[in-house]
Amino acid sequence: MSLNTQNVNLKISAGLPKQFPADPCPQVAFSGRSNVGKSSLINTLLGRKSLARVSSAPGKTITINFYDVDKKLYLVDLPGYGFAKRNPEDKKKWSALTDGYFTSNKNIDRVCLILQLIDSRVGPTADDEMMLNFLRSAELPYVVVATKVDKLNATERKKNLEALRTHPLIEGVPVIPFSSLKGEGKEDVWREIYRSTGL
Repeated sequence: MSLNTQNVNLKISAGLPKQFPADPCPQVAFSGRSNVGKSSLINTLLGRKSLARVSSAPGKTITINFYDVDKKLYLVDLPGYGFAKRNPEDKKKWSALTDGYFTSNKNIDRVCLILQLIDSRVGPTADDEMMLNFLRSAELPYVVVATKVDKLNATERKKNLEALRTHPLIEGVPVIPFSSLKGEGKEDVWREIYRSTGL
């Protein structure tokens, strides 16, 4: 079954778990620290420029955005973590919202894949490792998308991707080099989405 990626809309920006859509569409979630490129990845996958808002201020997304693709799939943009400029109350609220996606989601069994984004220039941060640990312990299926590879030279790229692939929390998990600027990795990400959802 193929998807019409032109038939897409923002179903809901959910600020509370009770607002999560209840229909049984498969879900693919995008996780990563603020400014790692989640919005850029979603826009690239769907061939749009600004469906998902790309923010210059890290941590601006304070909701979980559910993008309805052809009424057959939800792409789920989770709030970015690791933001420094927010007050503790905001951080607690956002943490609870993301936690709620995994613990209070009526359709958790429909979450087919987590795309864990990691900036290829810096590798996994402590926050990334915390998230990877959680995905492992919860036995949630995930792949790693190494973003911004166009900003690395050939030597850095080889070294950084190798370090990612051999990281204890990533070893054995697919690592997809991605560049929103060049579209590199787009087909590989779609292949993982199709494989995991059975669409």
